[in-house]
Amino acid sequence: MIEKEELLTVIPHRGKMMMLDRIIDYNLAEKSIKAEYDITENCLFYDTQCEGVPSWVGFEFIAQAISAFIGLRDRENGIPPKKGYILGVTFMNISLPFLKKNSIILINSKELDNVHPVYVFDGGISVKGKEVLSGKITVMEIDDEKKGN
Repeated sequence: MIEKEELLTVIPHRGKMMMLDRIIDYNLAEKSIKAEYDITENCLFYDTQCEGVPSWVGFEFIAQAISAFIGLRDRENGIPPKKGYILGVTFMNISLPFLKKNSIILINSKELDNVHPVYVFDGGISVKGKEVLSGKITVMEIDDEKKGN
């Protein structure tokens, strides 16, 4: 298990934009990761009227798990964490409108394909063992270094 402090060494997200609490498991050979996030009022996307986070935000949770997976893989090769962008979400299936306060969500992701720096992952979110969100997400890693002339 990788807790939040160590996570900060492999992903670029900080403050309220950091939306992972821990990595439960990852497998570099199988290109997969499982992470958790505790839904609280501190979440950047928390909606006080609904006492939760809109489920569509789930793809940001998945994207951050992907960022952590790529960061862990890069760390094995001595490469620092890089920023990335969500390019697209397809085959989205959401079965509930909000991830409720005090829920612990399990985020699963598995790499399906890549042409560096673009990656396609299958992702899902479960609450209490029931999948509530799934889809494919395409992300792109960027080189944030400033090039001198």
